Amino acid sequence: MMQIAIFQGPAKPGEVSSNLGLLEAEAAAAAKAGARLLICPEMFLTGYNIGGARARELAEPADGPSMRRAAEIARQSGIALLYGYPECAPESGVYNAALLIDRNGRTLANARKCHLYGEIDRGMFTPGPGGFASAELDGLRIGILICYDVEFPETVRTLALAGVELVAVPTALMRPFEIVTRAVVPARAYENQVFLAYANRTGSEGEQTYV
Repeated sequence: MMQIAIFQGPAKPGEVSSNLGLLEAEAAAAAKAGARLLICPEMFLTGYNIGGARARELAEPADGPSMRRAAEIARQSGIALLYGYPECAPESGVYNAALLIDRNGRTLANARKCHLYGEIDRGMFTPGPGGFASAELDGLRIGILICYDVEFPETVRTLALAGVELVAVPTALMRPFEIVTRAVVPARAYENQVFLAYANRTGSEGEQTYV
């Protein structure tokens, strides 16, 4: 059995240092409550609806300074972390990505969102190549999808056929798409007989109000 914590509180758009401080506090609280994995929303480190120029400015490599700070937080708290961030890949642009780090600070997986949602995503990101990241954590096979990726039946099926037992989804689902949380996400878990953890943003960013 694995106890999972899901953080869905508001983070501060554009304030990476502040959000890393929030990650440290939430990791400590989750670990104290007995959780072995903390899942945070899509683009947790920077905010989601920040525009292409800001996303490029704040993007970091997968092994950049924010990852090193998150790895330190994981080691200090003794809890694995999954969080969203903009990944800078010099050869191909900026990806909407999510990092899974174990309690020892080792990077287990780096997922890249492959289904970009509307102009808000396409104006900021390069689509990921597919393949869908997965890794083993404490004997549990975890697959990672980002937001819109989970709404396609084939993505979760691909992970389930690969032996994944838990699908972890950092997301930024906005109104008026409540049907995704009420119907689509439970259906993906049920039809594939997997656990599914869906960590959404809360509050508002610009014209976006999150579910």
